[in-house]
Amino acid sequence: MADHAVSDHPAVQSQLDRLWSLSPGADILGLERITTLLERLGNPHRALPPVFHVAGTNGKGSTCAFLRAAMEADGKTVHVFTSPHLVRFNERIRVAGQLISDDALARYLERVLDIAEGVNASFFEVTTAAAFLAFAEHPADACIVEVGLGGRLDATNVIANPVVCGIAQLGIDHQAFLGDTLAAIAAEKAGIAKQGAALVTQGYAETLFPVMMDAVARARTSWIGQGDGWDAAAYRDRLHYRDEQGRLDTPLPRLAGAHQVQNAALAFAMLRHQNALPLSEAALKAAPLWAHWPARLQRLDHGPLLAPLPDAATAWLDGGHNAGAGEAISAFFTGERLEGQKLQLVIGMLANKDVDAFLSPFAGRIAHIHALPVPGHEHHGAERFAAIAARWGIGCTAHDEPTAAIRAIAAAGHSAPKLLIGGSLYLAGEILRLNDQLPD
Repeated sequence: MADHAVSDHPAVQSQLDRLWSLSPGADILGLERITTLLERLGNPHRALPPVFHVAGTNGKGSTCAFLRAAMEADGKTVHVFTSPHLVRFNERIRVAGQLISDDALARYLERVLDIAEGVNASFFEVTTAAAFLAFAEHPADACIVEVGLGGRLDATNVIANPVVCGIAQLGIDHQAFLGDTLAAIAAEKAGIAKQGAALVTQGYAETLFPVMMDAVARARTSWIGQGDGWDAAAYRDRLHYRDEQGRLDTPLPRLAGAHQVQNAALAFAMLRHQNALPLSEAALKAAPLWAHWPARLQRLDHGPLLAPLPDAATAWLDGGHNAGAGEAISAFFTGERLEGQKLQLVIGMLANKDVDAFLSPFAGRIAHIHALPVPGHEHHGAERFAAIAARWGIGCTAHDEPTAAIRAIAAAGHSAPKLLIGGSLYLAGEILRLNDQLPD
């Protein structure tokens, strides 16, 4: 699935147009092209501050948010590279704590594209090179880098000397690139392991232990997995973390969902198993409350998109789109949270995503499905969602765009409807734009 980006800034859009004309127009993995780009730029990736490298099927972006929150709570300045963006391309590159400006973004894209002749670099590879160039030319105390796809052959894996590597939850996704089994996917993710940097992971099934052990043996490093090297749990409205260094008791994450406890704990474990950037215990305790990561069970404001709904309506937005995400998101919607109601589900999903795997955990929690396209992308048609709705004995309505879905829910006359909007990060970005909630 090719990446997509537009900008309302003429200089940025000009460079994005150049990028589209030069790139192959699809995701491609491998380190040859990014290595060539970086060599032509003077190898800026070798001049970065301490790098925290994060992979995973689900939760890697949230883990990055917790890492950043802890560092900034300790007064550190932090570069961050994440993907995809939701609304503005600038969201991918945070320089010393601030989203990159349009003018700077245009300049860095131009510098990369000026030397990209004949490389046939992908959209993501050019973006990665631009981010590393910007980071190398601005001082910071640390650099957080999220893997784009997989790990072993991802463009970010040119980082040779991270201070620690982390892997969040593993699941089945992007099979065309990573393989059809959890073991194959785990091996690709674990390919970020590097000598001298602990590989810190969430807890995995024992069947994956040989995969992890093989990865760290090849990299000549150590694997510190949850349940052995560290552990964490929520108890009495607190997050309790422990490792060989001792215990840590923090507030529960402000980010919604029980799964965020494990993402925050993974960030703690990464920070406590590296020596390049010591942080105070007070900073770690502040991180769960400081971290913010949009479109992850985000409670939407009553903005322009939701204006037709009654004031008592509640809407959540989440870009999750695979089986693991479906389990985590559905678990959030307990009977107590729904107050005896069922959800109005507004959903659009890319054609390469498994609709049944994502939606099956929601059985019994949905009142009606409102199916949407995902503009600019190949996506599942409304008939795919209608088939599931028929099995569940509920209704399904197709809409051309989100405002129509919201108006239909409003017209149903519920005094306090509860909505979940999701299925795609691309759709989530459009929702935030329409509701005037731009990520900052």
